[in-house]
Amino acid sequence: MRRDTRSEGRYDAVARVAIIGGGPGGYEAALVAAQLGADVTLVERDGPGGGCVLADCVPSKTLIATAESVHGLEQAGTLGLRLDGGGVGVDIARVNERVRDLAKAQSADIAKRVTGEGVTIVPETGRLLGPGRVEAGAEELRADVVLVSVGARPRMMPGVEVDGERILTWRQVYDLDELPEHLVVVGSGVTGAEFASGYLGLGARVTLVSSRDRVLPHEDPDAAAVLEDVFSRRGMDVVGRARARTVERTADGVVVRLVDGRAVEGSHCLLAIGSVPATDGIGLGEAGVAVDERGFVDVDRVSRTSVPGVYAAGDCTGVLMLASVAAMQGRIAMWHALGEAVAPLRLSTVAANVFTDPEIASVGVTQAMVDSGSVDAQQVLLPLATNPRGKMQELHEGFVKLYCRSGTGVVLGGVIVAPKASELVLTLSLAVRLGLTVGQLAHTFAVYPSLTGSITEAARQLMTPLD
Repeated sequence: MRRDTRSEGRYDAVARVAIIGGGPGGYEAALVAAQLGADVTLVERDGPGGGCVLADCVPSKTLIATAESVHGLEQAGTLGLRLDGGGVGVDIARVNERVRDLAKAQSADIAKRVTGEGVTIVPETGRLLGPGRVEAGAEELRADVVLVSVGARPRMMPGVEVDGERILTWRQVYDLDELPEHLVVVGSGVTGAEFASGYLGLGARVTLVSSRDRVLPHEDPDAAAVLEDVFSRRGMDVVGRARARTVERTADGVVVRLVDGRAVEGSHCLLAIGSVPATDGIGLGEAGVAVDERGFVDVDRVSRTSVPGVYAAGDCTGVLMLASVAAMQGRIAMWHALGEAVAPLRLSTVAANVFTDPEIASVGVTQAMVDSGSVDAQQVLLPLATNPRGKMQELHEGFVKLYCRSGTGVVLGGVIVAPKASELVLTLSLAVRLGLTVGQLAHTFAVYPSLTGSITEAARQLMTPLD
């Protein structure tokens, strides 16, 4: 229900809110502001949902979900099933058509939702002209509150020409009509690992070029080790400690030349070397909004920038480049700006997921924090191979890891490596958010048999006699 903020004395008239960028940070902020009675205008050139829905998160996870289905069918024989038609074929053109259609449908759903709350959508490029002033195409908007939520774009490799045919960013793969015969993925962070896993599942030969000692260098080391082992067993070639110097197009493919002089040849190359904020040319400097040396907008824990009345949310802030974090930053910004009680963003409660096969989900403290002694914690790791539901599903890899504070037993975090770990981690997220103890978690009923049973079992193993 929308509420008129005039009765609260926050504004003398209905608050005017202008939002630049319609991704999760932008459209979730628009919904909150509209529900609080503000007059909201959302400026988004590409369509509601922005790059996240139309070109990044939604398309990539749709592609990966398709790959998971292919892998599941290929495992049918281990369950005693027979595919009489032979092996599983992949029509990548049809896969990509579905990916694009689903992204457009999700954008349309968002448009319907936000316009239904009274938000005005302006399909233009937004630019900040100053505090309370936003350019939207040929129109100038006046606002009491401005939110900048312009997201990020793929980082380019200097000297490499991305042609969208053989040398691609992750925003261009959905235009391919044929499955790459041999995909070389440059970059072993989250994006690189996800696409490498996805295309491997779809049947492509994949080589992953990693500049680090292991894949997913910033994730839990036990989880990364499991994933690298899975990649190797399924036929992926992981080239470690290898920094790419350049990528060149050949007569019938690509060659990735490494700094050490080696060369990796393939049919296609996917650059997954990170993201940069899409903050160039939108007037931040002229308006006095502070950015760091990389171009990310400086914000505090309630999403305020250095300019009063101007907030920022999402990947353009570099806080944590997750859609869920962008959405929460946007909501917090509007709650704060429009006078609602609000708790600052707590990164220690953020759940994250790597959509590989298997998935890796995590929340709270990390293994590095425990190993360094910065957090005094006890931990337990339970392999899913011993879980009864895991056995039924032929799960031979994966685990549940749980951390609790020594002495008090308060749950501090955990890691789950499993199919649909993104769904399973909510239990741990709630425990961390609410400060539950392992005793409370252990006394919570889990369905038998279920993978969540390993979470309660881990809690039981960490209980002390006082629990």
